[in-house]
Amino acid sequence: MKSRAVKSPYFYSALGLAGLLLSVAAPIPAADILACGDLANAFGPFDYRNAEHRKNLPIVETHHFTPQVESLMKAATGSLGADIDYTLRAFPNHLRALDAMARLSIREKTARPSGANYSIECYFDRAIRFRPEDGLARMAYGAYLANIGEAGKSIEHMQAAARLEPDNATVNYNLGLMYLKNKDYAQARSYAKKAYALGFPLPGLKNKLVAARAWKDDDLH
Repeated sequence: MKSRAVKSPYFYSALGLAGLLLSVAAPIPAADILACGDLANAFGPFDYRNAEHRKNLPIVETHHFTPQVESLMKAATGSLGADIDYTLRAFPNHLRALDAMARLSIREKTARPSGANYSIECYFDRAIRFRPEDGLARMAYGAYLANIGEAGKSIEHMQAAARLEPDNATVNYNLGLMYLKNKDYAQARSYAKKAYALGFPLPGLKNKLVAARAWKDDDLH
């Protein structure tokens, strides 16, 4: 039977968090490390956003995070969960792998997909613990939380992402979408204006604001 496609938890990804909000400088409680595992790994851990570390990506993506694994169509080794888990242990903040694990969790209707060593919340915890300054990992967690109906927590993580990545068009756009969903049109419009000023190409947020009569023609002037 063909696998059912699951929509990405991203609203719009830069490439195409039910957990505790962790401040950038806050120490990680020992209980969280115990539950979600130490970051030490036989291969890595490597920073997905570090150019030097990315030289190790082909080893992981050729053998474990193939296009079929990313699309949740077919495992490269034992299972989809195991392949994505391997990727996220090597690159804890691998944005596309976080997205894939979140989609797999939603598809299997379980916090811990088959073959995974941790729950989906733990993979986001590990990404943030590994690189607290990575706003895109927080954005991904926020998008996942929005997808499962945790709007309040989603906005918290999206706000943290915007503080960390103030000049990232996608982060601002996604935060604008979350405010729009909560009918906070003033905030939605503010982040939409910033996203578009930074060059975000898709008109969806603007169109929704226009439909809600919360957009002015001179907003981008």
